[in-house]
Amino acid sequence: MIELTEQPIEVHSVLESVRSPAAGAVVLFLGTVREFTGAAQTQYLEYTAFADMAMAQLQQLEQEARALFPLVETCLVHRTGRLDLGEVSVAVGVSSAHRAAAFAAGQWIMDQLKQRVPIWKKEHYADGREEWQHPGMGDAGVISVESGP
Repeated sequence: MIELTEQPIEVHSVLESVRSPAAGAVVLFLGTVREFTGAAQTQYLEYTAFADMAMAQLQQLEQEARALFPLVETCLVHRTGRLDLGEVSVAVGVSSAHRAAAFAAGQWIMDQLKQRVPIWKKEHYADGREEWQHPGMGDAGVISVESGP
């Protein structure tokens, strides 16, 4: 299952989509909205995506992961829209016969997703600042927007 959604991610559904009698290991990674980024206090995040391109990239990542790791099942779900503190922004589930491959694949998929998939987040801070970010772009991927009187 590969999905972009504005609805809360159903974690149990992600988990069940990768469980299989052929898999001795299931790894589920959840990215959640944290309260602090460094010293900056976050109020909420907004995620936006170029949906067609993001879906194509997510499908490509799944294909590459299956070529690199002996996976049984995979699931990639990313939220878009406004997310409050504690909400799940991304879920990556993988299963494999053994744990080493499942752990390695889950980390590889998440690392690649952050670098390659055209999904951006806008952090809204408690002090009124806003910042667009895309980790794959390094310093060029952070754009500060001052909100003031």
